[in-house]
Amino acid sequence: MSTPETSAKTAKIGMIGLAVMGENLAMNIERNGFPIAVFNRDPAKVDNFVARTPGKQVIPTKSPQEFIQSLERPRKVILLVKAGDPVDWTIDQIKPFMDQGDIIIDGGNSYFVDTERREKTLKGEGLNFIGSGVSGGEKGALWGPSLMPGGDRDAYEQIRPIWEAISAKVDDGPCVTYIGPGGAGHFVKMVHNGIEYGDMQLIAEAYDMMRNVLGLEPAEMADIFDEWNRGDLESFLIEITAKILRVKDPETGAPLVDLILDKAGQKGTGKWTSEVALELGIVVPTIDAAIDTRTLSGRKSERIEASKQISGPPRGQYTGDKRVMVDAIHDALYASKICSYAQGMNLIRAGSEKWNWDINLGEVSRIWKGGCIIRAQFLDKIKQAYQRRADLPNLLLDPDFKSWVEEAQPNWRLAVTTAMQSGVPVLAMACSLNYFDMYRSANLPLNLTQAQRDFFGSHTYERTDKPGAAAVHTEWEELLEKQG
Repeated sequence: MSTPETSAKTAKIGMIGLAVMGENLAMNIERNGFPIAVFNRDPAKVDNFVARTPGKQVIPTKSPQEFIQSLERPRKVILLVKAGDPVDWTIDQIKPFMDQGDIIIDGGNSYFVDTERREKTLKGEGLNFIGSGVSGGEKGALWGPSLMPGGDRDAYEQIRPIWEAISAKVDDGPCVTYIGPGGAGHFVKMVHNGIEYGDMQLIAEAYDMMRNVLGLEPAEMADIFDEWNRGDLESFLIEITAKILRVKDPETGAPLVDLILDKAGQKGTGKWTSEVALELGIVVPTIDAAIDTRTLSGRKSERIEASKQISGPPRGQYTGDKRVMVDAIHDALYASKICSYAQGMNLIRAGSEKWNWDINLGEVSRIWKGGCIIRAQFLDKIKQAYQRRADLPNLLLDPDFKSWVEEAQPNWRLAVTTAMQSGVPVLAMACSLNYFDMYRSANLPLNLTQAQRDFFGSHTYERTDKPGAAAVHTEWEELLEKQG
């Protein structure tokens, strides 16, 4: 590594990547009193950013060397570039000009395995690497995101004053905490995004039931979501749902939501969540359902053809009390949400145990209370649950959550079965309910499954009447012949 001359004008921290998230986070950092240097592969973006931030403590740079030279030591560099190869490419561009002890911070949605690799490689070269999840979207980046940093603890302590200053603030502190070593920060951000997928799908299903079971108009649904946002479902996603349902299309005057094609995109973090859960043996059916639904939504032309050929029950034929059903949908949404978060928190625990990260689930819940996309009143209850019992196996076993879900069961089942009888798909809510029923079942039908495995593959089984005894194999056909 070379050591360039120090610039007369230096910044506390630098930002590489001036797309919307990078620009907004840079302005957040500068507004909180930290002079910042900026660099982008396209110099025009640097010029444009500086032109729009006159009088600010922003140092524009036009080359990797000039950028690194503009930073105070130990240098702190934030990368907000596309995940994957662009991260490695950018590191390679700046690394020759950095010195031992300098810190590179990846603020993008990188896969945690890549973060682990980069952290180990750079540590061997004398550089520190932090993978920091950043959640909150464009506005969060500007006004206060939830931050999930992982990597070397000492390196985090050096950026901690900046991270605490720029993060969202809630009643119990800034929405940032040291998550753990290696890729822990990006792992938690990955699971956060998986939970976000689940939340969005559950809300979409509640909307679909109100639309296609109860026949409500968007304005009526907006009032309901507003009401819910003043209660135990209070959250950013419920809040923006109410707002979306009120917006009229300027061209036609129709509700804009009704003119949006029902194809939802995805960037991959939800899929990573499902894949890692499968590898770790953690069941996340609500998150899986959300991913499956987005994937099937992309097959629009195929669904249109199927709708012409395959019949089902008529929609909008519900004749009961609409208020009763709205309350049932509310309870189904909240109970399903509890199950979805239980799945996500269990996945974080499993990852923490496998990779020895020592992640504090109560702290994770706390920093999600503000700034991030899934921010919600509900998260304070999760924080309290893990404060009561740090080794809680499942949120469903917390006394408060258990009591609430048990109380919600009748309405939960009513909403899900009514939707099914009406031909309205509620895959995520049904998966949450089935997860709940499986988790509370002392006996599952998998005794038959294990018998089948032993029949065709001699995989053996354990006997319930001989606990602790060795597994056994049965010659099923031979025994059947003997028994006549």
